[in-house]
Amino acid sequence: MPPMPDLPPIVAYDEIDSTNLEARRRVDAGETGPLWITALWQTAGKGRRGRTWRSGAGNLAATLLLTTAKPPMEAAQIAFVAALAVADLASTYAPASKVSLKWPNDTLLAGRKMSGILVESGPGGGGLWLAVGIGVNLGEAPTDIERLATALADHMDGPPPGPAEALVTLAGAFEKWRGLWDLAGFAPIAEAWTQRAHGLGQACSARLPGETIEGVAEGLDLDGALRLRLADGTLRRITAGDVFF
Repeated sequence: MPPMPDLPPIVAYDEIDSTNLEARRRVDAGETGPLWITALWQTAGKGRRGRTWRSGAGNLAATLLLTTAKPPMEAAQIAFVAALAVADLASTYAPASKVSLKWPNDTLLAGRKMSGILVESGPGGGGLWLAVGIGVNLGEAPTDIERLATALADHMDGPPPGPAEALVTLAGAFEKWRGLWDLAGFAPIAEAWTQRAHGLGQACSARLPGETIEGVAEGLDLDGALRLRLADGTLRRITAGDVFF
């Protein structure tokens, strides 16, 4: 077994407004990372597309702050790196056969959403800073959301890991995939993501800014875009939006 990669330091809070907001404050103060920021409770957790992400009750809320020399379009691929790391976390405690990934970066357990990922970025530190926010339902899942959600505890015989234990597992998996991405580019990340992909070859609808389209999900392009085959045979590349199967 290869040695465990060195993990970035972890700064832990009992309560904070948002781990992503704290990452931005640290960037403004000159921090470049890599650094994990975590909190037992967020009062203003952030999700994709302006949504609120709730945390607490034993769930994991954490943000990896780092700086990269990659250009912005390439740096955005780190969302897929993060998704693979969350999938590894889930597979450590729940049956791997239940774990899948839905474009762009949702980790599913038995077809239900168990995590959320929000990547924010900006110029700084001699390159591009990235704040990779990750929320994982460990002990319980919200019920008043658009999509059916689940928690890791729902798929385990015993109690789920606590946030601190889960973060160490997540951070180790993240470094493994980030190292591969840095060494070999996006192709092996796309391949690993595709092996766990949920819904490829199935009909779906893509909710985009200003329109909703329907088609069949065919796979990833090497920049992370989802290829969607429409009913008239044309191919659409989806680079941002929500996909429903």
